[in-house]
Amino acid sequence: MFAKSIAAGLAATTMLAGVAFAQAPTATTDRANTASTMASESSLQGTTWRSSKVVGLKVYNGQNENVGSIDDLLTDKSGNIKAAVISVGGFLGMGSHLVAIPFNKVRFVNEPVPSTGMAENSSGSKSTTTTGAATSSPTAAKANPWYPDHAVFNASKDELKAMPEFKFSANE
Repeated sequence: MFAKSIAAGLAATTMLAGVAFAQAPTATTDRANTASTMASESSLQGTTWRSSKVVGLKVYNGQNENVGSIDDLLTDKSGNIKAAVISVGGFLGMGSHLVAIPFNKVRFVNEPVPSTGMAENSSGSKSTTTTGAATSSPTAAKANPWYPDHAVFNASKDELKAMPEFKFSANE
């Protein structure tokens, strides 16, 4: 009777070990498939932007005037960005309102905004630069490829302020 118990225990152990060995290649194959579908940093860098960095970007018009900043991005159910919500007007966030503009109308630029000959001093007022002042080399593209330097939307501050205000529903 004792020999039958030992034989049954050995048979059960052999069966369990066989199941474990049979599953190991499947787990390895699953990990290999998952790894092949994951995107690597090097394949994404320079071709994609971090949305957390795009929100907050300053928006300029064609005359290099700061007209607002990106407050939010609206996507469809597929994840495609459909609109940029821009905060316009106001001072230090007070009195501003949001406008939604089609995302394909926003142009993103990697180079810094070109200087217009006006410099902002430490008190916040603008003064003209002196002629004959030291010149710098042309602005180059940013070194960080994960987000653009700024956005451009061709509208004046007044045109943006006149656009209908965009409001999120009360059930945010």
